[in-house]
Amino acid sequence: MATQSKIVQCVPNFSEGRNKENIEKIVNPFRTRQGVKLLNYSNDEDHNRLVVTVIGDPEAVTESLYEAIEQAVQLIDLNKHQGQHPRMGAVDVVPFIPIRNMDMDEAIALSKEVGAEIGKRFGIPVFLYEKSATAPHRENLAKVRKGEFEGMAEKIHEPEWLPDFGPADRHATAGTVAVGARMPLVAYNVNLNTSDVAIADAIAKKVRHIGGGLRFCKAMGVELTDRNIAQVSMNLTDYSKTAIYRAHELVRIEARRYGVEIVGAEIIGLVPMMALVDAAAYYLGLEDFSIEQVLEYRMLE
Repeated sequence: MATQSKIVQCVPNFSEGRNKENIEKIVNPFRTRQGVKLLNYSNDEDHNRLVVTVIGDPEAVTESLYEAIEQAVQLIDLNKHQGQHPRMGAVDVVPFIPIRNMDMDEAIALSKEVGAEIGKRFGIPVFLYEKSATAPHRENLAKVRKGEFEGMAEKIHEPEWLPDFGPADRHATAGTVAVGARMPLVAYNVNLNTSDVAIADAIAKKVRHIGGGLRFCKAMGVELTDRNIAQVSMNLTDYSKTAIYRAHELVRIEARRYGVEIVGAEIIGLVPMMALVDAAAYYLGLEDFSIEQVLEYRMLE
């Protein structure tokens, strides 16, 4: 029997969500290389951010990634960038997720190899984060990115924030980048029937782990100017322990104190099937329901 090849998932985030021509130039390298499958890409004008999801052979994925980074460095100037989402780099974060015939240790090794190459090839300072972090205070992306592009000019010179790879000076236009290995992440946003972003931010502070909320939840308030509403934007870093429905309902509970209601929600990028199965089982009140009962899942066996 032939040995199955290794498959890694990569979800790079780029600080460009408005210029369609630039978005296509950044995404194109993932379309053209053999051994790489572009699963999804989505851009948000309010966040001014592009999220790309690809899977494939680790070497092919990394080579297409370097091409995309080259485009981003040429096209994005963070001195002129404005958006609701925190950012410290033109290529803001590059996570690797082991999918098939790879374990987390191999994903960590790959992230370090890629981080070193980004620093060398593009002259961009690189911070290792999540499972790849070289110190506990670097694990949380929010802590790494605190201060964003503007603040990083000074922060990067502090002894505890020297980059893991690349120069010890912020790139003049492309900033810095976080590279690491992690579990599959669910980017889940909940929209509110208020335009007051302060309310969304107050709810986010109660929902996220750092504020005493859900263990595997990161959250912040965002203003969606085109719709004149506020949003609680969340990253669920381990959906098996912090389920989508649990985050959704906690937002609803916290919103009540402000007389605010949920008017919708969205998933950014791709989501594991099991995360949706958990939500369906909860809201339908299904007893003893299992993913084994999902038709499409059984067809893939």
